[in-house]
Amino acid sequence: MEHGTLDREIHIDASPDVVFDVVSSPEHLREWWPDEAEYPVEPGGDGRIGFGGSWVRFTVVDAVPPKLFSFRWTHEAGETAAPGNSFLVVFELEPTAGGTRLRMTETGFRERGWDEAKIAAEYADHASGWDHFLPRLPGYAVKVGATTR
Repeated sequence: MEHGTLDREIHIDASPDVVFDVVSSPEHLREWWPDEAEYPVEPGGDGRIGFGGSWVRFTVVDAVPPKLFSFRWTHEAGETAAPGNSFLVVFELEPTAGGTRLRMTETGFRERGWDEAKIAAEYADHASGWDHFLPRLPGYAVKVGATTR
């Protein structure tokens, strides 16, 4: 099995503007993914996200409303996020007749310099995580969209 890129696609019954806010802003992110999130929503914005009291680094790469949001994460404190020391997550948003098609990709597994067993374990962990958290996004985005009308 190739462990280079995680790829997920979901439909969300909310506008791309709403979905962009839900996948990019810390206050919305913590409603469907991490327990905590602290970072500025701008390219180069550096911060962190937390899961159960454990924090990981988080750096915004691109923020192009309402089309694209990307970030690097899991790099060590004191390091600048880059290929080889972090994972890259990209959310691409496309309007559809009934809402938004969101495509999420995560890369960087092979670039970390790990052996095959570690790559496979990290890939499986992230795949399981996204399979748990991404399904929470559509319902939350619909609620946000309903309150912003």
